[in-house]
Amino acid sequence: MKVSTKGDYGIRALIELAHHFGEPKPTQSAEIAARQGIPESYLEQLLTTLRRAGFIRSVRGPQGGHALIRDPQTLFVSEAIVALEGTILPIDCLDDSSACSKGGGCAQRDMWQAVREAILGVLENTTIADLAERDRAVSAGGARYVI
Repeated sequence: MKVSTKGDYGIRALIELAHHFGEPKPTQSAEIAARQGIPESYLEQLLTTLRRAGFIRSVRGPQGGHALIRDPQTLFVSEAIVALEGTILPIDCLDDSSACSKGGGCAQRDMWQAVREAILGVLENTTIADLAERDRAVSAGGARYVI
């Protein structure tokens, strides 16, 4: 399974919003884009997807921005990836065995199922809060520049 820039950037946006979880003022798109290295026009599309998935709220206007509406400790990476990328499948026949040219009788299917379960095992046990904590640890001594 390869995560596209949509999944990568979407997770980055959620990490940035996790850093500001619980703050009274929402985080502006330009701030998220600058801190996470995401083109702002693309970020807007991702934020719409994340809002529709029920992960964030958006406020319009000069004092507007975006904020997580779910505690990052309860938001699993698997949920975000599915919202951004769709079903997590290393191969299409796992979703629909009729897609298999061998009618589901392929010697590889069990292996791909094990790969999928391993991927899900990691993604279902990693929260956005876990990634935000790792992000803090890898930034310059854990310090974050705040505007």
